[in-house]
Amino acid sequence: MLLTVEGVSKVYEAGSVRVGAVADVSFSVAAGEIVALTGPSGCGKSTLLHLCGAMDTPTSGRLEFEGRDLARLDDNGLTRVRRTRVGFVFQFFNLLPTLTVTENIALPALLGGADRRATLVRARGLAGRVGLAARVDHYPQQLSGGELQRTALARAVVHGPALLIADEPTGSLDSANGRAVMAMLRELNGQLGVTVLLATHDADVAAAAGRVLEMRDGRLVSGSTPGPAE
Repeated sequence: MLLTVEGVSKVYEAGSVRVGAVADVSFSVAAGEIVALTGPSGCGKSTLLHLCGAMDTPTSGRLEFEGRDLARLDDNGLTRVRRTRVGFVFQFFNLLPTLTVTENIALPALLGGADRRATLVRARGLAGRVGLAARVDHYPQQLSGGELQRTALARAVVHGPALLIADEPTGSLDSANGRAVMAMLRELNGQLGVTVLLATHDADVAAAAGRVLEMRDGRLVSGSTPGPAE
């Protein structure tokens, strides 16, 4: 399994107040799957994504990624996992306005120490793959919402991650652009072999995933179990 989550809980504390965000969650994700987390706002989807992407640490339970127990890694080790093995896509794109499409796509790999020239070539190739060949020298303010998210998708896979974490990747888009972005996620999954774990409120997006896990009040309450996405 690429990712194994065993009895994971996350509790936030502020003084004497304790807020449980994730409660005793267990599931696994095989390499090559597309798995969707669904459920109402505040049910713990984003917190669970952050835990699986090594952006946060659980209060209890075990998270194993590529055979490594994330709890055994120090801050530097977790940073290496995030920079080299995980890609992130967010609802609001998070592109840098002073960088071109090519430069935004290349950024994660460059931060990881990759060769600049080779990375920019790869970034341009990925831009073409997501339909942005004519936009490679444009800046974010010159792009539509759908183009911004396609740039973010390409940026998330430029460094060759094993796992792509996508938090409401279609949440800021209209239905047509949302369908296009989901189609590109499936294409990247198929062509690059990147595993996808996403959170969504959109039933159509969830239906396009290979497996759906439903959350309520920090817990998993249901989940279909087909094999890896085709």
